[in-house]
Amino acid sequence: MANEKIRNIRRWVRQQQRHLNKIDFGALRRLEPVSRTFGFDRGQPIDRFYIERFLTAHRADIRGRVLELGDDTYTRRFGGARVTRSDVLHGTNENPKATIVADLTRADAIADDSFDCIVFTQSLQFIYDVHATLSALRRILKPNGVVLATFPGISQISRHDMERWGDYWRFTALSAQRLFGEAFGMDNVTVQAYGNVLGAVAFLHGLAAQELTEEELNHRDPDYEVVIAVRASKK
Repeated sequence: MANEKIRNIRRWVRQQQRHLNKIDFGALRRLEPVSRTFGFDRGQPIDRFYIERFLTAHRADIRGRVLELGDDTYTRRFGGARVTRSDVLHGTNENPKATIVADLTRADAIADDSFDCIVFTQSLQFIYDVHATLSALRRILKPNGVVLATFPGISQISRHDMERWGDYWRFTALSAQRLFGEAFGMDNVTVQAYGNVLGAVAFLHGLAAQELTEEELNHRDPDYEVVIAVRASKK
């Protein structure tokens, strides 16, 4: 009886499989991505599309003395005349654009209450000690200052960073809410996620934002968080 029951189940499974719609993977049925440079060689990377949507929505926060990591592109682009002083932080002295060289996990040389805004995009995943970093960000913010942070939920490894200082983390909206909430207070943190299954697949393959429609990019599916974005204020 048991063997007959198993055979009937297998027969039913085979019948159901015949009715499944076959998926045409087309040019994406491959073991190598279309681009290993996140789509920079094809246009605007999909994560940058989401990051810039977030910064556009919060551009009024980018004002006064602003700190950005790596360079000041977003500070100038989204802050404009509201910015009175722009600083660039880098972990080593090899970056000629850096005005501050420091490790955020032990940045005692940066004075308390220094910045009105910190633009902290796509960097947290490269820092192992997340808690120390968020504590430092809060400390160096002025009262009522704001951190605008983004980081990946779904992404390939950044090989360049992995081989230099490490690529440690991927986040969710929930982990971001808890981490920033512990550092800044839950009431001072807002979190949003961007992405959907199509955007995630396209980003993992290194396609550019221009290869999808705005409707496809802007659709949000909470189960496919490509980019996590956080606004945290110091009260």
